[in-house]
Amino acid sequence: MPVDGNALPFWETKALEEMSSAEWESLCDRCGRCCLVKLEDEDSGDIHFTDIGCKLLCVETCSCSNYESRQTLVSDCIKLTPVEVRGLAWLPPSCGYRLVRDGEALRWWHPLISGSYATVHKARISVRGRVSALEDAVEVNDMVDHIVKWPTKVPKSAK
Repeated sequence: MPVDGNALPFWETKALEEMSSAEWESLCDRCGRCCLVKLEDEDSGDIHFTDIGCKLLCVETCSCSNYESRQTLVSDCIKLTPVEVRGLAWLPPSCGYRLVRDGEALRWWHPLISGSYATVHKARISVRGRVSALEDAVEVNDMVDHIVKWPTKVPKSAK
């Protein structure tokens, strides 16, 4: 928050493209929802979330265990940039990048508001306790059995 209490925070005054690296990274609430395996319906193009985590997802912290090398280690890992964020329809409704992109306020539990990543877990926004397995432990043909709806919803307690 601003020191003087009067100035608006950067996420309310800057376009995504104007943010510094540190500002951009701080928009991520480390919920881990974007690190869940997603399946695309070949016929409709619809994206379906699963409760399967990326092989690099730390299920306790809900963050990447090798963030700097993630795109080398995971071929389909998408690096979120302002251009990517503007074009991705599947970003969870609780995602800080999506909220700012859509001109919405960050929620009470977001670390930039609360001052702590613990509130992301308290509000049940994170994937903590909800990941059934990591991707390298599930056969590709079995992943459809892990499709879930909760990553596309915001719990009532988190609104």
